[in-house]
Amino acid sequence: MGKKAGALSIMLMLLLVACVAATQGGKDPGVRGEPAGAGGPLPGLTSAELAFFQAGLAAFLEVEEVKNGLGPRFNFDTCSGCHSQPAIGGTSPSANPQIAVATKAGAKNVVPAFITANGPIREARFKFKHDGTRDGGVHDLFTITGRTDAPGCVLAQPDFQREAARNNLIFRIPTPVFGAGLIEEIQDTAILANSDKERPSRSALGIVGRPNRQGPGRANTSSNDGSITRFGWKAQNKSLLLFAGEAYNVEMGITSELFPTERDETPTCLFNGTPENVTNFGAPTVAEALSDITKFAAFMRFLAPPEPAPETPATARGRAVFAQIGCALCHTPSLTTGRSSSAALSQKPVNLFSDLLLHRMGPGLADNIVQGVAEGDEFRTAPLWGLGQRVFLLHDGRTTDLVVAIEAHASRGYGQFRSSEANGVIARFRALGPAEKQDLLAFLRSL
Repeated sequence: MGKKAGALSIMLMLLLVACVAATQGGKDPGVRGEPAGAGGPLPGLTSAELAFFQAGLAAFLEVEEVKNGLGPRFNFDTCSGCHSQPAIGGTSPSANPQIAVATKAGAKNVVPAFITANGPIREARFKFKHDGTRDGGVHDLFTITGRTDAPGCVLAQPDFQREAARNNLIFRIPTPVFGAGLIEEIQDTAILANSDKERPSRSALGIVGRPNRQGPGRANTSSNDGSITRFGWKAQNKSLLLFAGEAYNVEMGITSELFPTERDETPTCLFNGTPENVTNFGAPTVAEALSDITKFAAFMRFLAPPEPAPETPATARGRAVFAQIGCALCHTPSLTTGRSSSAALSQKPVNLFSDLLLHRMGPGLADNIVQGVAEGDEFRTAPLWGLGQRVFLLHDGRTTDLVVAIEAHASRGYGQFRSSEANGVIARFRALGPAEKQDLLAFLRSL
């Protein structure tokens, strides 16, 4: 190689390094340490509301056995195990407890390859059935086969290895439920008004966010009453009671008055009458009379939102960058609740950093799961409050690095999936200087 060619090669290499540095820049400060600033009750609760919160917390902490309704198929045996980072009500902890529960009480489960000691708690869904029709449902990781409290039950685990080889397997991690009662009390009109407020700015960046059942970014709508649904990765659930009942049945296999049918009705694996958890009409107090799912809903409803870290000059600058590049167009910093029957929830600011709408996120994040009116590349704008103390990021927990999570928001459409609505914002993010990126990351980890 001649000197001129060698010099040109070095220049090109340096240019490439400079471009990569400019594109990436910034380093995730990592999970913020203690104090947790989360897990307690909302301020202003009445003594009766606080009693219901405490009863719900106790139920949330309970470890279930087969006699309580666990199984026949399940992902875990307690709510608190999945929702524990950085406090009860949060999301997946850094050490995965699913490995231990796989063989608890003599169970004969094999731990799937995608469940690791230092990885996120996950549920698994299959995109399609073997006949090619849509599936989308949760396929529980474990069964009660072999447990000392489930004599005679024989069930096979799903063949996750086969489904992974078919590219038919996707994952979800637990969503935090801090401040969930405030989210429940945001009126539909507030969500729709917010989506209309900055329509020109959104359109300029390719963000739709229209409250329309027939296009990208629409509000997910309840098939029961037509109102906007808002809980879950695809905003598929309307209320906290529905959210709790579904999780009890899907994640633990426990039937209730809301979901009274077992998901697996293999006769030798059914040990209780159904519904397995019901209202206790003979209880001495009202709080004790409530079914578990009603207690769970009360706990989440009265659970305070996470507290951000004290503002610093860097996080103040980062907040400005967040708005400047367009993040706030979907991650709306604050909405307000309507009039509630509970004073603690009535006409309160909700600093959730979400518009609670569905947006197309492109093939890079698409999971090809349809829920309600949410299509395979659509997700609810994830609330960012509490982000500073989350270990695993994105719907499937694929990364712990905030920069990787931000970059994953951008992808160009191909096949059945359109381009991500976040492409314009991510282009602006990539154009930031290193100092601005670092301020933005500091702000996000302060939430």
